[in-house]
Amino acid sequence: MIDARGLACPTPVLMTQKEIAQNSPVALEVLVDNHSARENVKRFAESAGYTVSVAEEGGDYRLTLTK
Repeated sequence: MIDARGLACPTPVLMTQKEIAQNSPVALEVLVDNHSARENVKRFAESAGYTVSVAEEGGDYRLTLTK
């Protein structure tokens, strides 16, 4: 799991990109706390071949990436 809450873009995307490059996970959860990070991580993950589902949890967003 990547906890990128409190971090401004592009940091959440870079963290996600690094995890995918190093470990090629079949599934990955990313926590963010703002709309732009949610959209940017989602867009990157989809371009990397992942399906992304988003759940809002008390102002935070949990993105579940699956291959």
